[in-house]
Amino acid sequence: MDVVMLTGLNIHAPDRSFHLLEKASFKIETKNIGGWKGYIGKNIKTGSVSVREHTAFLNMSLEKFIFYGKTIGPTGNNLRLADILANGNSVPLGEHLLGSVYHLLHQVSVRLRNNQPITNLGGPWWFIQLWLHMYMHKTMVVSLSEMEFPSEEFSDEEETITRRCTSFSEAAIMIANDPKILGITDFFKCFYNGCLEISTIWFAYEDEKVIYENPFKFQLDS
Repeated sequence: MDVVMLTGLNIHAPDRSFHLLEKASFKIETKNIGGWKGYIGKNIKTGSVSVREHTAFLNMSLEKFIFYGKTIGPTGNNLRLADILANGNSVPLGEHLLGSVYHLLHQVSVRLRNNQPITNLGGPWWFIQLWLHMYMHKTMVVSLSEMEFPSEEFSDEEETITRRCTSFSEAAIMIANDPKILGITDFFKCFYNGCLEISTIWFAYEDEKVIYENPFKFQLDS
């Protein structure tokens, strides 16, 4: 339910994971091409969008914005999945996201249990941050629906026009970037000491004071 409410990703399509073991229809170069900028320059074309170009775009979207691999750069890890989506097939992308979240949490748990540092594991930390905000916003006194962001770049002399949060990156930055403002350690304190009854949420989407909308719903599963 949380995956659907926060992302709108498909969870109802048949899961045919064995199709991901097949080779993609295209080979897309990802190494030694100058990161994402070089990847875009190499795959962008003029005129009508071909299936190959669409596949390259979806491969970047999945890697950079959904699963967030540890390389922080172009890979072909999601190329077959992008290929399936580009050809108009439905995929339960929400289930794959949740599986990636569970895998990330497992890796973190193993390292904590073995007193090992949490290094760059990659993975969808952004979803974990948003999920924590959803269930802890009363304790943390942070409400994304009330935050404002500049709609465009302005000089110091111009009046700034603001808008609401419209991307996962903006939400993640506001939730976990500044410990002095947001009190990140309070997350752990309330888990240890217990939350006040007034801040306890049993069903995160029934809050009469906060309207949760999904202004940045992904369209990768259609």
